[in-house]
Amino acid sequence: MTTDTKAKGPASYFPSIEKTYGHPVSHWFTLLGSVKNKKHTEQVAFLKSEHKLGHGHANALVAYYRAKNGN
Repeated sequence: MTTDTKAKGPASYFPSIEKTYGHPVSHWFTLLGSVKNKKHTEQVAFLKSEHKLGHGHANALVAYYRAKNGN
C-alpha cells in the first residue's frame, strides 16, 4: 500500500484482526449484526467474552460497524 491508500482509523486494525483470529472482518460484522441494538460497550463486551477478541480489536470492529450502519 502506498501512503495515500493506507487505511486509517479503525480499519487500520483489519489486517491484524484477520491474521490473529483467522476470519475476515465481514465475519465479525455479521456477528455484530446479531447484537446491533446493543450499546457500543455491550457490543465490545460481546466480542471479547463470546469470541475472545482483544479489547482494541473488538473496539475497532464495533466503531467501524456502527459508523457504517448509522448506530
